[in-house]
Amino acid sequence: MTEANTPESLEHLGLPQIDQVGFVVKSLEDAKARYGALFGPFTEMDGSVEAAEYRGEIADAHLGILFGKSGELEMEFIEWRGGKSPHREFIELGREGMHHIRYRVDNADEWIAKLAPHGYKPIWYKQFAADTVFAYLEREGDPLLVEFLEMPAGGPGTSEA
Repeated sequence: MTEANTPESLEHLGLPQIDQVGFVVKSLEDAKARYGALFGPFTEMDGSVEAAEYRGEIADAHLGILFGKSGELEMEFIEWRGGKSPHREFIELGREGMHHIRYRVDNADEWIAKLAPHGYKPIWYKQFAADTVFAYLEREGDPLLVEFLEMPAGGPGTSEA
């Protein structure tokens, strides 16, 4: 393991606190029943994403999402319903469970560059607005993905220019 890839070197990057843990599930209905007492009540939404860059191509993904809470930590449950995304890969590998952790950041592209020396590469990326970007990053041999979300507190398009 090189110096850039050691856990100690990752500690000094200054990442903000994790604000979300994402799980991929086969069924949102099953997730509600299984996890409602722990993380509910849930908010459900269509989380589909159109025209995101996914592994070098532009692709749509059809996703259902539940949002719950554990204190201040958001718990996200994602059901892949079609299209191409990291969630599809996860389900097709026969997996279900913890998938990613998310950090809210001021500049997703800067954080992507900061994690590159540690082996992280963006695999799913979308810029929704001038002030709103998400990116999922992976590194070889690590099943846990990292998500960066750049978005003002009031939602897309609400940052001061």
